[in-house]
Amino acid sequence: MAGNSSRRGAIRKSGTKKGQVSGSGGKGRRNLRGRGATPPKEMRPYHPAAKKAAKSAKTAGPASGGASPARRPAGGARRGEATHENVLGRNPVLECLRQRVPATMLFVAVGTENDERLTEAVQLAAEAGISIQEVPRTDLDRMSTGGVHQGVALQIPPFGYSHPDDLLARAQGSGRPPLIVALDNITDPRNLGAVIRSVAAFGGDGVLIPERRSASVTAVAWRTSAGAAARVPVAKATNMTRTLKSWQKAGFQVAGLDAGGDTGIDDLDVATDPLVLVVGSEGKGLSRLVRETCDRVVSVPMAGEMESLNASVAAGVVLAEVARQRRMQ
Repeated sequence: MAGNSSRRGAIRKSGTKKGQVSGSGGKGRRNLRGRGATPPKEMRPYHPAAKKAAKSAKTAGPASGGASPARRPAGGARRGEATHENVLGRNPVLECLRQRVPATMLFVAVGTENDERLTEAVQLAAEAGISIQEVPRTDLDRMSTGGVHQGVALQIPPFGYSHPDDLLARAQGSGRPPLIVALDNITDPRNLGAVIRSVAAFGGDGVLIPERRSASVTAVAWRTSAGAAARVPVAKATNMTRTLKSWQKAGFQVAGLDAGGDTGIDDLDVATDPLVLVVGSEGKGLSRLVRETCDRVVSVPMAGEMESLNASVAAGVVLAEVARQRRMQ
């Protein structure tokens, strides 16, 4: 109202015509910077064109795992499933890049404070030919869905699974006694990644997992496998029991690994034969139908008061014993 500045008790502050205005102290300076050119629609993760491009890339050929191009990989993406996975955080992203996990895009938030981890991540991505995109921090907030991204995210395409028939043919054509590990009730991707790494270390031909109620080859499994997931095919079985029975008809011996096994691994007399080693979970063990399908059930002898080992550790112990017996032969 005109004349208010002259009312009793009013104080005129210096600064502007209408009074002093407090500043932002430079905190709003970042908001005034330009964000650069808008990236192409194929490079924006939530744009329909980007999803269509990712779907086309998946149809053209799987990222890894050796799935047959003539057959649709088991456990492919269904309607409503994500076409990719985002690894969040500086340490997880850097570990994935160090292990050469196949990735399609590295996202860095605008204005992210640089450090040694981010510098190395950008360098490794550039050397691997991975696209690097600077995006607003709000985009990473949407990707993280509540997670902490620390200003960086890595986009990983879905893993290319083999078909059980392709895995069987690969094992039979390896020129040595086939060795496949099947996982039953294993829901931790770290256990899956560790088993894949052991299979690669001890000359196995592949890993079989059920299509449902099982861990999948996610970024966590990739990191735990130390890159072995790029060399060891992983197949998904619609029905684990039926697949094991068909492999028995093909000449395989099926040995279950369970804490309540009938014999120890020292008495595993089929180590030099075509073998499928079925690993049960640490808690539930083998499911009833899978256990009944096994030709024999073995366990790792334990000393002291320990009742069982972690599933991936137990699988590594048995695979080492199988490899030892095969070398002795």
